[in-house]
Amino acid sequence: MSSQQPSDWDVTVLLCDAAQVADGKLYVLGGGWTLCGPGAFVHALAIRLSVPWDQANRRHSLELVMVGEDGDEPVTLGDPPEALTFESRFEVGRPPGLPAGSPLDVPFAVGFGPLQLPAASGFAWSVRVDSTEVDRVTFRTRPAL
Repeated sequence: MSSQQPSDWDVTVLLCDAAQVADGKLYVLGGGWTLCGPGAFVHALAIRLSVPWDQANRRHSLELVMVGEDGDEPVTLGDPPEALTFESRFEVGRPPGLPAGSPLDVPFAVGFGPLQLPAASGFAWSVRVDSTEVDRVTFRTRPAL
């Protein structure tokens, strides 16, 4: 067995207005932005994980954590403050007849909001598989008028 780490996986993450998964495919509305707000806004992450062959038939965790532009500290909102996170577990099986070594795609669509984030600030969604960051998608809020 290979000891391939999640950081070696092929991952695609897209910020969008809305997303859903149907029949193993991602459907995305308003995708590809990096600037939002400054008022409350709703958004989603469209994620495609390409699971390596040797990682099939194993349970994995997916975690999304919003962090500030200054580092890895989770962004908190509300009273009492709560970190903006999402967690899920997944396992993908190998379909019959798929050639050995083929990666296996797993789509995720995760919606958030409405969120009221500080104006003129930078943020990132840290995408983690099995506690290892595999991608990070950044965005900014517009300045207040």
